[in-house]
Amino acid sequence: GKRGVSDVPLGFLDISLYRDDFSALSHNPVVSGTEIMFDLDGKNVLLIDDVMFTGRQIRAALDQLLDFGRPKLIRLFTLVDRGSRELPIQPDFTGMRVIAGKSQMVEVRLKEIDGRDEVVIVGKP
Repeated sequence: GKRGVSDVPLGFLDISLYRDDFSALSHNPVVSGTEIMFDLDGKNVLLIDDVMFTGRQIRAALDQLLDFGRPKLIRLFTLVDRGSRELPIQPDFTGMRVIAGKSQMVEVRLKEIDGRDEVVIVGKP
């Protein structure tokens, strides 16, 4: 039968310790914790990121995700793709694409948290 959205297991990744620039970040990184309370072996996984940039955060997320099991497949969805890849990683699904300078930040704001849904580019190009 069909499964409702509430039946789909949901987890969260904190990639702080998996980043390739970990030693350059800080001697005392803030680690929020990862929550994956279900078996990933043989499952279809949808990995969701708010803003995709260089691909390095996704690489770290994949490394961590695979430490939890061996999914049947992993699909990548990003709300905002800003391009400028440094690694050969592309999303399977994209909400929107924006052009932003390397020194700019792209912020995704959500109505439930920020009072309105919007994508904002912050800083000078």
